[in-house]
Amino acid sequence: MCTPPGKDGKIPDVVLYAAKLSGVSQIYKIGGAQAIAAMGYGTETIPKVYKVFGPGNQYVTAAKMLLSVDPYGCAIDMPAGPSEVLIIADKNARADFVAADLLSQAEHGPDSQVVLVSDSEAKVDEILTEVDKQLAPLPRKEITTKALSKSFALLVNDLEEAFEFSNQYAPEHLILNIKDPNDYLDKIQNAGSVFIGPYSCESAGDYASGTNHTLPTYGYAKMYSGVNTESFMKQITFQEISREGINKLGPTIEKMAESEGLFAHKNAVTIRINE
Repeated sequence: MCTPPGKDGKIPDVVLYAAKLSGVSQIYKIGGAQAIAAMGYGTETIPKVYKVFGPGNQYVTAAKMLLSVDPYGCAIDMPAGPSEVLIIADKNARADFVAADLLSQAEHGPDSQVVLVSDSEAKVDEILTEVDKQLAPLPRKEITTKALSKSFALLVNDLEEAFEFSNQYAPEHLILNIKDPNDYLDKIQNAGSVFIGPYSCESAGDYASGTNHTLPTYGYAKMYSGVNTESFMKQITFQEISREGINKLGPTIEKMAESEGLFAHKNAVTIRINE
């Protein structure tokens, strides 16, 4: 595991304890794109790995993607970062809940983006007012404000249009703060992780509800899933064909190989059938 130390050169106790619980046996005090490079290529002190996991800022994500296309690099889980959230809110949504969820993502970093989509202009105004109110006392107000400057609210005609936009945006986190949210789940095609109902705050996904925190961002939810158990696994296929089997399957293989013009492939079957 690579993790950046604090200004005192130490790793926080909570991080070390979580690593111990997870069975991590090697920890290196380094972060950012340089940590990605060290793990992907190996150094005198940090061993090369087969696959890199974890989210980060735009530089970490760029570094991971470079690794994934370099034959001397390694595999990655997915492009994950900077953080983003899209909230679909109707007239029934509590403005303070929605504002808190928007701010919880905006405080990640200045390159984060939060998006509000609603079919109620009055609710949009109410939520934006609440955002200003909750922003004022935040310790990371300066960072959060920069993220908000690159964020937006979108007024749509109806929830059908809201989900259409959401699927195009393909958010890392999608929060449904609407009436009867379960009735709309079949409309979701692209999202990293979905939070259903007013009490399913994104913070729960980060820390305690059991879903993984490493999710595709920047529209990559259209083609990637979040990190899960299978992300740490790979599959090997096995096959064994008997004499009877090759006689039955052989003609099909011969025709397909011939149609591609691969006659050595065809012959590998023919020679066995003729035998």
